[in-house]
Amino acid sequence: MPFAPPHSQPAQTPPRSWYTESAHPRAPRPALDGDTTTDVCVVGAGMTGTAAALHLAERGYAVRVLEEHVIGFGASGRSGGQLIAGFAAGLEPIRAQLGPAEVQAYWDLGEEAVSLVKDLIRRHNIACDFAPGHVDVALKRRQVRELEETAEDWARMGYRGLQVWDRATTQSRIASSRYVGAVHDPGGGHLHPLNYTLGLAEAAERAGAMIHDSTPMLGFEETDTGIVVRTPHGTVRARWLILCGNAYLWRTVPAIGSRIMPVGTYIIATAPMGAARARAMIPGNEGVSDVNFVLNYFRLSADHRMLFGGRVSYSRVEPSSVAQAMRRTMLGAFPDLSDVPVDFAWGGYVGITVNRLPHFGRLGRHTLFAQGFSGHGVGLTSLAGRLMAEVVAGQEERFDLFARIRHLPFPGGRLLRTPMLVAAMALHRVRDWL
Repeated sequence: MPFAPPHSQPAQTPPRSWYTESAHPRAPRPALDGDTTTDVCVVGAGMTGTAAALHLAERGYAVRVLEEHVIGFGASGRSGGQLIAGFAAGLEPIRAQLGPAEVQAYWDLGEEAVSLVKDLIRRHNIACDFAPGHVDVALKRRQVRELEETAEDWARMGYRGLQVWDRATTQSRIASSRYVGAVHDPGGGHLHPLNYTLGLAEAAERAGAMIHDSTPMLGFEETDTGIVVRTPHGTVRARWLILCGNAYLWRTVPAIGSRIMPVGTYIIATAPMGAARARAMIPGNEGVSDVNFVLNYFRLSADHRMLFGGRVSYSRVEPSSVAQAMRRTMLGAFPDLSDVPVDFAWGGYVGITVNRLPHFGRLGRHTLFAQGFSGHGVGLTSLAGRLMAEVVAGQEERFDLFARIRHLPFPGGRLLRTPMLVAAMALHRVRDWL
C-alpha cells in the first residue's frame, strides 16, 4: 500500500505559551540521518506516540519515533491538561454498536485510561504538577438534570465516588455565579500536558526507544514483511508502523483523515494571583469544564494563574486577538478577575470524530493508528499507546474492541466538510444558549 503525502512543511517550534515557558529543559533530538531497521516505527511524538514508544520499549521492542517538529508540538503540548473520565460522547453511541458485556469492557478501558496516567506519573517520576479532581459544571437547570442522569449512568457501570453538587455547593467550590450545579469526580485531575509528554518521552528513551525531531514522514509502503517509511534524509524499515499524528496527520493520510476533523481551541494564562486569591477561585484546585457542546474549561496552574480555555473554532479561523477574545469569555464567568492581566495566549488543533468517540484501527496488516480523542486525550492517548503495544505483542482483543466502533467520514469531502461542520456547530451553539 504505497503512500506519499502531498507536501512536507519545515519543522517548527510550538507557539509561546505558559506551557513552553514553564517546561522542563530539553535537548533537541537529532533528526534521522540515514537508513535504519527497527521493530516498530512510531510517527508523532505527542502523548500517544511517546506512550506507545514507552510501552513497546518496556516490552523489549526496538522503537524509532519520528516527529515532524518537536516533542509535544501539537495538542499534547498545548491542551487544557484535564484528565477526564468517560468519553466525550457519553455511553449511548457505544451502546448502539456493542452488546452489554462489550459496553462494560469498553467503559472499563476508559477507567483504566485515567488510572494509567496516574501510574505512569508515579512509576516514572514525571514532574507535571498533577492535581486530583475534576468538576463538570452546569449553566442551566436542564444541564443539571443531564449531569444527574450521567452520574446515575456511571454508577450503574460501577464507577464510584461521584458527587452531585447543588447550586450552593457549586458556587462555594467554584467562585462564579454562572454555574448552578455540578458533578465532582475525585478520580479525575489536571496536569501540565507538555511536561507530562516530555516525561513520557524521557521514560521511553530510558527504556531504549529512539526519538527523532525534525523528521517528517514523506511516505510509507507496506511490504510482505513489514513497512518502509521514507523521511527527507533516510528510511526506516520496521515490522510495524504506528500512526499517532491525530489532528496534524489528517491531510497526510487520507485513508483515516476523512474521519477526523482538526478544530482550533484557545487558552489564556493570567498573571500569577498569589496562592490565597487563586484558591479562593477554586478552593479544591480541581480542573473544571462546563457541559455546553461548545464548551469552556479552566483550572489553576501550579504558580497560581488562571488557565482558561475554549472558544472552539470549527472553521479553523483564529480570533483576531486570542487574548482579548478569551479574556472576555473568562470575565463572563469570573468578573472579579477584571484587574488581573493576561500573560499568555495560545491555541492549537485537537482532533474530533463525528461521534466524539476515539478512532482506533488498522491500515493493512502492519499499520495501526489512534486518533480523534475529542477532548479526552490526556487519558485516552496513554491507553492507546498501551493497547497498540499489546497488538504488536500479539494481544489484540482490547485494541480490537475500540476498533469495532464504526466511524463515519465528515460529510462534504475535502472542500465542503469544514463549512458544513461550521453550520452544524452553529445549531449546537443555539442549543447551548437555550
